Amino acid sequence: QVQLVESGGGLVQPGGSLRLSCVASGYRFSIYALGWYRQAPDKQRELVARATMDGTTIYTDSVKGRFTISRDNAENTVYLQMNSLKPEDTAVYYCNSVPPSANFWGQGTQVTVSS
Repeated sequence: QVQLVESGGGLVQPGGSLRLSCVASGYRFSIYALGWYRQAPDKQRELVARATMDGTTIYTDSVKGRFTISRDNAENTVYLQMNSLKPEDTAVYYCNSVPPSANFWGQGTQVTVSS
């Protein structure tokens, strides 16, 4: 059974930082491109960062220079370091493969950026 568990979210002031973690179990983590997605209230879920199997990273324009995705295949974990957070980064953050699998969505972790 595939399971992805996200953690590390919370309430942070604008300009602050958070590090999200996603631990995967039940599948061959290393053979997938992985991504962090987010969904803000009343908006569609979007892919914000991805890491390919060889470690190449790609970011959506709104987070370039602020977010860093990394993966540890030995630990079946993918991370998202988020710096210089803005109120518009407020959302529930999820990890999944790229493209996403309907069977892989977890509960997500809430990130709230507010003063």
